[in-house]
Amino acid sequence: MSVADNLARIRENIGVYPVKLIAVSKGATPDMVMEAFRSGVTEFGENRVVDFLKKKNEMPEMVQDKIHWHFIGHLQTNKVNKVVGEVTLIHSIDSLRLAQEVSLQAEKKGLVQSVLLQVKMLEDPAKSGFTPNELRSQFAELQKLSSIKVCGLMTISPNTTDATIWHNCFEGLKLLRDELQMQFDIELKELSMGMTQDYEEALACGSTMVRIGRAIFGKDDQKVSVD
Repeated sequence: MSVADNLARIRENIGVYPVKLIAVSKGATPDMVMEAFRSGVTEFGENRVVDFLKKKNEMPEMVQDKIHWHFIGHLQTNKVNKVVGEVTLIHSIDSLRLAQEVSLQAEKKGLVQSVLLQVKMLEDPAKSGFTPNELRSQFAELQKLSSIKVCGLMTISPNTTDATIWHNCFEGLKLLRDELQMQFDIELKELSMGMTQDYEEALACGSTMVRIGRAIFGKDDQKVSVD
């Protein structure tokens, strides 16, 4: 099936859910990205810095200001300056140290970078992210960083086909978000959760952003990534 056909099927599954579709273009050719764009996709996600910069520069000039890029992979601190200000949203702030570096680089560039905080809801040695307790204890410090805007939370479910585990992961993130909003008097609008395998469960649990690659482009979604 074509990219356009795949997108039509996904949109039918999404239905009336108020969710933003992030097309994960890892491994997709520029032509495939353009086909998705012509099919109405404006939000694209990349998980490696080099690949992101290359893909962004490969887009025709006439559409470059119409595409919103999301960085969804593990971000090393020594590459932060290449991403800050170049993407609409960084989904993968997985430590206080990384948040501090993003804020520092954003301050140097005279801007405020929108971010999500990546949370490891269930034990998984292959995943990075704040544990729920780490986030609770460090959230006050995160709030003090003046050049980032924390828009919400992100999680990646464990690599399993067990829908109960997916549900526990996604429902847990939503409850944690609600708790932090109440405790710290902050709006955390976005819940980035759900990929090709599990996005329908994520929708049922209140996801506001789904990151889908394989079901659109026939490539793997981001599960584990390192720059």
